[in-house]
Amino acid sequence: MKYTIQTSVSGDFDQVVETTIDELEDEGFGVLCDIDVQATLEEKLGEEFRQYRILGACNPGLAHEGLNEEIELGALLPCNVIVYETDDSEVIVSAVDPQQLVGIADNEALDSIVNEVHDRFERVLASVADELESSTEI
Repeated sequence: MKYTIQTSVSGDFDQVVETTIDELEDEGFGVLCDIDVQATLEEKLGEEFRQYRILGACNPGLAHEGLNEEIELGALLPCNVIVYETDDSEVIVSAVDPQQLVGIADNEALDSIVNEVHDRFERVLASVADELESSTEI
């Protein structure tokens, strides 16, 4: 089962992270947490790992609507967006597919909210790809 939507870009990893955060903000999401998995695994386990960041994204208005419909929805929030390097130096930006995630709640009242989040994430990913493509062409 596919549970993310994603795009692949070329570019500086930190620039991709910053562009992703900017595009999330443009779609009304705040990043509540930013977990640097590479640094955490190095610090806690002494293990090397590729560059990998987990961004906990939340749109307060949509979260409020969802929580009003399904109080347990908080267990699925925030929605995670990950940015990581592949072995061939591409950078992947991947967002949880809210249609898959929230589908487990089996509450039709959430459908319009889930579809809105999905559409916003699709726009974020498209904008990240467009932004980084145009910045590398200069």
